[in-house]
Amino acid sequence: MTGKKPKPDSGKPITLKILAEYLDLSPATVSIVLNNSPVAKSISTETRQRVHAAAQKFDYRPNLHARMLRTRLTNTVGVIVPEVSEGYFTRVMLSVEQYLLQEGYLYFTVSHLCRPDLMEEYPDLLIKRSVDGFLSINTELRHKVALPVVSISSHAKIPGVTNVVLDHDRAAKVALRHLYDLGHRRIAFMKGNRFVSDSEARWEAIVGIAREIGISVRPELCIQLEKNSWSPDLGYPPVRELLSRTRDFTAIFSFNDTAAIGAIRAIEDVGLDCPRDISVIGFDDIIVAEYLSPRLTTVRQPLHQMGTTAAELLVKRIQNPDAPFQDEVWFEPELVVRESTAGVHSSPSSKSKRTKR
Repeated sequence: MTGKKPKPDSGKPITLKILAEYLDLSPATVSIVLNNSPVAKSISTETRQRVHAAAQKFDYRPNLHARMLRTRLTNTVGVIVPEVSEGYFTRVMLSVEQYLLQEGYLYFTVSHLCRPDLMEEYPDLLIKRSVDGFLSINTELRHKVALPVVSISSHAKIPGVTNVVLDHDRAAKVALRHLYDLGHRRIAFMKGNRFVSDSEARWEAIVGIAREIGISVRPELCIQLEKNSWSPDLGYPPVRELLSRTRDFTAIFSFNDTAAIGAIRAIEDVGLDCPRDISVIGFDDIIVAEYLSPRLTTVRQPLHQMGTTAAELLVKRIQNPDAPFQDEVWFEPELVVRESTAGVHSSPSSKSKRTKR
């Protein structure tokens, strides 16, 4: 190996070629290391350390424009979501962001707020900003796009889209079996907003599993969520309205945890107690579910794993556009039993003996 060549005193930024000459390595080797290419692991640890040390010493900055021209990639993705409030989307986006950061990707996040015009416009706007692919969360793209797309909780069968989905039949089964085993037969059900992509699949699963278990889905005890809200206000008014009509039910299966929080508040505000008078079970297992009073029994979606997997699949599809890809990746839910569900007409002493997780 020849001696290291000093950095020229030209005052100009150091280039990849100059850095490679200084290290007595090929420009390709230096590029592979600095870009953390999949084949970088085949290069010795000592060489990789030398490359990174020299890049830091000389404050080397890769020519991103040149790389874009060469690879036609920007290492940027578009993330399309309904909204970015606390709860479901926060947990998913945290894992997405962590993975993209690890892989050296930036992302644009756009919130369409369930407005059809924005859902139509955003993909085109992001393509004009040269994103390499799309990650859609609880959002169905209206049209096929000529880029890799991975979607979380979307059930649209669009060519070119990899769907990361939950097993809703399993989710309905663990929730309804839990309520059934506690003695609940008259159960109120929330059906999700029509513009939420998971709503129909979840409702079909609930109706089918209820029939299988032997629970009647009574129209007078069914709540259709309408409000475009991501706060507990989603569940509060409809449950108050239901309670003003009838109290002849012992449990509520909420569409999500946020609506379940509103439902519990509505129950308390009419002088009833959860779970002594009415049990409530949520869906998602958002961060605050474990810290409510009562702590919320819920169907846990593995949101962290779903977000990480979706981001990983998208990066792989971007980097290997000609490789085959999966149409669907399924995840299993888990029932988390806490304090908001109890046996019908249970006493305070028996409530304290419930299994908690």
